[in-house]
Amino acid sequence: MAKSNILFIINPISGGKDKLKIPAQIDAELDRTVFNPNFSFTEYVGHAAEIAEEAVQKNFDVIVAVGGDGTINEVASKVMEHDKILGIIPQGSGNGLARFLKIPMNTRRAVRLINKFHVDRIDTGRLNEKFFFNMAGMGFDAHVSSVFAGNKSRGFSTYLQLGLKEMIHYKPETYELYIDGLLYTRTAYVVSIANSSQYGNNAHVSPRASVTDGLLDVCIIKEFPLYKIPMLAYHMLNASTDRSGMVEIIKGREIRIVRKADAPIHLDGEPGLMSAELHIKVAPLSLKVIVPEDKAIV
Repeated sequence: MAKSNILFIINPISGGKDKLKIPAQIDAELDRTVFNPNFSFTEYVGHAAEIAEEAVQKNFDVIVAVGGDGTINEVASKVMEHDKILGIIPQGSGNGLARFLKIPMNTRRAVRLINKFHVDRIDTGRLNEKFFFNMAGMGFDAHVSSVFAGNKSRGFSTYLQLGLKEMIHYKPETYELYIDGLLYTRTAYVVSIANSSQYGNNAHVSPRASVTDGLLDVCIIKEFPLYKIPMLAYHMLNASTDRSGMVEIIKGREIRIVRKADAPIHLDGEPGLMSAELHIKVAPLSLKVIVPEDKAIV
């Protein structure tokens, strides 16, 4: 049987972790009877997408994102476009999609999962012609993502500290949400569009989300007094936000969001600036990804 060409695209700064030993760790575990491996390190934002595009043109069958949700976003956008197969080795600050898909956080175990080569399809989302795979959002989380991107220090503790600092001054916004044609007007700190259930680090904003149901979850974190932040954190970490009065979740296939002005958004944690009107749509079962065979994807 012919071996598959596999490329590992490694983000050296994701998660604030040293990646110099990653190729050796992968090489020690990878099944060479199944794969012909290659390795590439990214050097700037957008480089992972460029490397992935070049790889598909060179007939790589499997492209592995070694990084966080932002790295996955760049790689998966090209993998999906060319109907190749995505692998994931989690190395980010939150690893939201990897955690949801039950991919091991340990590098060697994640490589062993790739060796088993069990492939399923999952849903993806598109926001104003840009793709997302775990979570897109606007409001406070997009604001923090923007601040975090400009910070030299990485990792979850840095993100948490920035979030708590910025929360004191952030004011909620009013959104017009058209979800499958129905209008909902809401004032909110955050509007997240969830494909999976969590932001990362097992902080679940939409505990019943599914990556195979052909739907996206519009998660509205309502205006609330700041002393309730610990309660919101409790609900997220216990996967019970759907039972909290602080969060409203509405499922839909096509979503239009109207804001007062151009403002920040994030796609899988990577910040950007977009227009006041946003169009979001789900693409059912559009991405092939290596996942555990013994753990059902929901």
